Amino acid sequence: MKRSFDTLDAILAHDFDTVIDVRSPAEFAEDHVPGAINLPALTNDQRAEVGTIYTQVSAFTARKLGAAMVARNVADYVDGPLNGFDGAWRPLVYCWRGGQRSGSVATILQQIGWRAEVVTGGYQSYRRLVHQSLYDDPVRHRLILLDGYTGTAKTALLHLLAARGVQTLDLEGLAAHRGSLLGRVEGGQPAQKGFESALAARLARLDPDRPTIVEAESSKIGRIVLPKQLWLNMTQAPRIEVTATLPVRAAFLTEAYRDIIADPARLRDRLQPLRNIRGHAVVDGWEALLAAGDFPALATALMDQHYDAAYARSRKTETRDWLGQVHADALDPAGREVVADQLADLIATL
Repeated sequence: MKRSFDTLDAILAHDFDTVIDVRSPAEFAEDHVPGAINLPALTNDQRAEVGTIYTQVSAFTARKLGAAMVARNVADYVDGPLNGFDGAWRPLVYCWRGGQRSGSVATILQQIGWRAEVVTGGYQSYRRLVHQSLYDDPVRHRLILLDGYTGTAKTALLHLLAARGVQTLDLEGLAAHRGSLLGRVEGGQPAQKGFESALAARLARLDPDRPTIVEAESSKIGRIVLPKQLWLNMTQAPRIEVTATLPVRAAFLTEAYRDIIADPARLRDRLQPLRNIRGHAVVDGWEALLAAGDFPALATALMDQHYDAAYARSRKTETRDWLGQVHADALDPAGREVVADQLADLIATL
């Protein structure tokens, strides 16, 4: 049996017990339906081998070999990760186009007695729905941007607002990047398509009738590009600003970037691209502070000589609707709690 989904909401709200992606691990790693598990009909190496035989020998020989591989792989899954499911289990299976791979796996599962169905059009049909929701259809949510200079703890405050019941969208969390020159995190960023799937799923869970607080970002977070309709909404969204003095912001960055401080060589490497922007003398001064282990002074210099100037330029060229401002006397853990309370109170009046 095949199951068609006409909207993104429909496939995200499916009523199946398990979603199984039978594409190769490489395809799954790039993107997949949220919550899906990967039980590949063919591994990366097997898929490459079958493809080579298809082009160099014959389609028949390739299909015969592929069928044997799929059967052995599914047998391993039945003995392994699927062994605990009873006869009432209902899996939803998809491959790239909803063709041979998902059909072969689903047929074996159905013969066992499980009520397996295949997604019509496979991953490609799901991907079209994601793309439509982010690039074609307007984003219906009432976004409010949390704005402020570098070091005003916007991401940390966003998490505290979520804990207070405020509806939020954490783009840096979805993009696995802290949104600045020093923002790379361990594990790297997801693929663009994977980011878009996570974003679309998050937007689908948000109530469009409630305001959604999102950190003010550029159109790129690391190497991730924000989709067209979301970026358009963000450029038109009103803003709340968090302000703090330079010493308060430097103290927060020293805390927030503790992992980067612990690896001076990596931090030095990340500063090098700014030589073409700020000049060798400025970057040499930053490196001297780094060599001296004076990260509060380095954080102050980076903001004063680089980040604040870029932020000030953007404010001159953009038309912004400001809904309010909250000043942070401190941005240590206790100070952030105070600021989050003030922000939540302000948001409640909007």
